[in-house]
Amino acid sequence: MPDIEIRNLTKVYNESGNSIVAVDDVDLTIEDGEFVTLVGPSGCGKTTTLRCVAGLNKPTSGTIKFGDRDVTQKPVQERNIALLFQDIALYPHMSVQENMAYGLKISGFSREERMARVEEAAELLQITDQLKKMPADLSGGQQQRVALGRSLVRDPEIFLFDEPMSDLDAKLKAELRPVIEKVTDEIGCPTLYVTHDQEEAMTMSDRVAVINDGELAQVAPPKEVYDEPASQFVSQFIGQPSTQFFEGNVGAVNGTAELDVGGYEYALARDGLEGWAGEDVRVGLRPQYIRVSDDPDAGIPATHLLDEPLGDATHSFFDTEFGEIVVVTDPDFEGNGGEYGLVFEDDYIQLYDNDSGVRIA
Repeated sequence: MPDIEIRNLTKVYNESGNSIVAVDDVDLTIEDGEFVTLVGPSGCGKTTTLRCVAGLNKPTSGTIKFGDRDVTQKPVQERNIALLFQDIALYPHMSVQENMAYGLKISGFSREERMARVEEAAELLQITDQLKKMPADLSGGQQQRVALGRSLVRDPEIFLFDEPMSDLDAKLKAELRPVIEKVTDEIGCPTLYVTHDQEEAMTMSDRVAVINDGELAQVAPPKEVYDEPASQFVSQFIGQPSTQFFEGNVGAVNGTAELDVGGYEYALARDGLEGWAGEDVRVGLRPQYIRVSDDPDAGIPATHLLDEPLGDATHSFFDTEFGEIVVVTDPDFEGNGGEYGLVFEDDYIQLYDNDSGVRIA
């Protein structure tokens, strides 16, 4: 199977005399057998990027290659891809078996070959017992499996997914995620998956490509994106509850840097802060690395607002001089409107440039 190589991809739309840059100079390689997810907020350019790879949109500039084959200007029917959309669009008057086999039928495959491929795909997707049913008799998750099987029987070189589970509830998503992972792993071709759901991105991907305003903000394995975000945007977008941010100032730097946050000082043993002495910075910390102290003088003074018990943890909200802050607390924590101090775990503090939002330490 070929790699997908996207180089300097740019897509500009001209609307009412205005130029809108939907994708801005994107470089991305998806290796044979690799599962890469494009994730970002609505309107960030992720679907436009996928549509260019699929041949549904023509790039304004840049190139797209499948292996050694330049497909930048080739129509979708010449790309040998499987494309699964949010809209399942099964033929309601056809059985599951007929829906899965229809593309092969119009491509001239014999009935024996069609049925053999459908049976093989149905077994992989665990829908063999659904083949004689009509789409209206299936659940949303089963219908999505049929749509996946319809693409699978074509033996594609590339798999492309455009938010295929966005209409499903949380339980069905959890059931379907491992199915998609199993299918794409079995086929072994490169997969580009588009979603705004960070849980899908983090659980399914070999690498996550975070995109914002048409530009790639970071491309890395899920754990690296979470633990070592390259920018304030990535840190804030990936993770629930999202990273909490504070204003800070870097003091003297002599091997160990002094960081002042709301009058409370932390000693940071970090490289790369030598030029930041005396500078204001943006301080980020994931909510599970903020400790709640009964002593308001132990850290940032905070007034408890409310708790959201979630069973295995509680999301606790506090009012501080930095605004409302969310902290992940123990399952049995009850703030009861009291006064507390929020203390940071030093090793997990993130520092960002105030102007650019780029990670500095």
